[in-house]
Formats: sequence, structure tokens, C-alpha cells
Amino acid sequence: MSLVPMLHALLTLGKGVTKGLPGLTETDDPIAFFQRWFDDARQAGLFLPESMALATATRDGRPSGRMVLLKGVDQRGFEFYTNHDSRKGAELAENPRAALTFHWGLLERQVRVEGTVAKLSREESEAYFRTRPRGSQLGAWASKQSAVLESRQVLESEFREVERTYAGRDVPLPEYWGGWRVRPERIEFWQGRLDRLHDRVCYTRDETCWRVTRLYP
Repeated sequence: MSLVPMLHALLTLGKGVTKGLPGLTETDDPIAFFQRWFDDARQAGLFLPESMALATATRDGRPSGRMVLLKGVDQRGFEFYTNHDSRKGAELAENPRAALTFHWGLLERQVRVEGTVAKLSREESEAYFRTRPRGSQLGAWASKQSAVLESRQVLESEFREVERTYAGRDVPLPEYWGGWRVRPERIEFWQGRLDRLHDRVCYTRDETCWRVTRLYP
């Protein structure tokens, strides 16, 4: 981390730890507040601030978790992309609920998101797929994500085959690959404070608006 981001990180950390969370109310937009914190994490020079833990579960409630990357956030929700035939894709299809956790340790901040999920449209997935590096596009075709792999050599051989198949032309979006959007029903902001008297503010969505409560740390 270079000097300028480090100074920004220390300044943001100091404000957070000493001043804590502001007095958020129902009139404050939790998505806009998340975007402020996300911008702080990016400006602090943190490595992959878009990393988030994604928790899913089977229909009968067996949970699993993994790290994925946030690829978009707006009033509709939080977006990420994956192979729909992967374990997480199968679990989301049969149990369309998910939880996300962002942890920016240097800033002593955490955000937890819970909600329902839905697939993005084919057009949205294609628009994002075109922005990916060509190698990542080819990898989406070569990898049968979450399936048993006999050896590393098999994967590399399949990748080379895909390279030959699409040599000299655009790589299309696979039918089985695309985006998901988590529509938040609950967003919790956690700010580390001295003496472990941390700040926790939780937004829950009803049919018309957000409700806000403060929680014990």
C-alpha cells in the first residue's frame, strides 16, 4: 500500500473507531451508506475490497460458503457472477436465499447482507461477460465448476481446446454462466470501537421502507 492510501486508511480508521457509526435513521439509504463505505475501502488501497463471503444452503438447510467478488450494487441489490451449474448455483436455484459478508479489517468495518436472489437477465450477463479478460472468458468454457477433476492436466488441456475453438473470434457467453442479484431484506453495518463496545446498526426492509435498529455488540 502506498503512502497516500495508507494515510487515508488511517484517517478513516481513526474516525470510525473514535466516532463510530452516525445516528442513522429510516430516512437514510442503507445502499448509499454501503457505497460510501465501499468507496472508503477502495480509496484506502485495500486488496480486493469487493471480496465478499457468499453463504448459500441446500433446500434442507445444509449451508456452504465461499468468497466471490461484488460486480455491481444499486437499489436493486448486490450482483455477482458464476457458473450456474456450480455448487452455489445449484443451491441458489433450489433455495433462492443468500447471505453476504464484507470485511474490511484495516478499517474495522463489516457489512452483512441477507436477502432473496434472482438470476440476472441474459443481456445483463452478456454485457458483463464482454468486459472480462479473454482468458477468463475461455476459462468459463473450460471449467465444469464444482465437478470432480481428474487432474490439473485435464483442465489445461480443455482450456487449450477452447482456445483453438475460438481462435480469431469473440468468445460467446456460455448458456450455463451468468449473474445473480441479492435483493437485500436485511443490511447490518458493524464498526469496531474501543473496549469492544462496537457499533452495530441494522436495517430491515418491509414492503414499503427500511426500518433501522441499533444492536448490542
